Amino acid sequence: MTNPPQGDTGLLTHPVAEDLLASTELARLAYVAPDGTPRVLPMLFTWDGTDLVMATFGGAAKIRALKASPDVAVTIDTAGPPPHVLQLRGRVAVTDVEGLVPEYVRAHHRYYGPEQGAANIAGLDQPGVRMARIALRPSWVGVLDFETRFPGALAGGTA
Repeated sequence: MTNPPQGDTGLLTHPVAEDLLASTELARLAYVAPDGTPRVLPMLFTWDGTDLVMATFGGAAKIRALKASPDVAVTIDTAGPPPHVLQLRGRVAVTDVEGLVPEYVRAHHRYYGPEQGAANIAGLDQPGVRMARIALRPSWVGVLDFETRFPGALAGGTA
């Protein structure tokens, strides 16, 4: 396996990235709020092989903020030791959806298991429900495993 530099989207096929994208760790979405201050929120996610898809219910403040300023950063990580970290950056596409976002339904099944996931979704799938689909197609990818890949200050690069 080649060892792409931090920032290379080829890192999406690194074993640490693949493990984290298939995990039930939460994605931490960082974005800029309308008042110009940063926000970070834990989010369920689904990786479809191209996009990291998250969802939120209609009316959430982050929808307006993400539409106005779609540049985001996401981290998916384990506590360790050593911690394993996947960092993603790029622009999100936010799409309004009538009903439940399909990837949100899949995420519930993955995170909570088939039985509890189905129960969660049954309680949410009500007439008039609106959601927003938040899709990040990464343009920058970083992987840290603190064994072979380190933060920029330790490795002589930028993270």
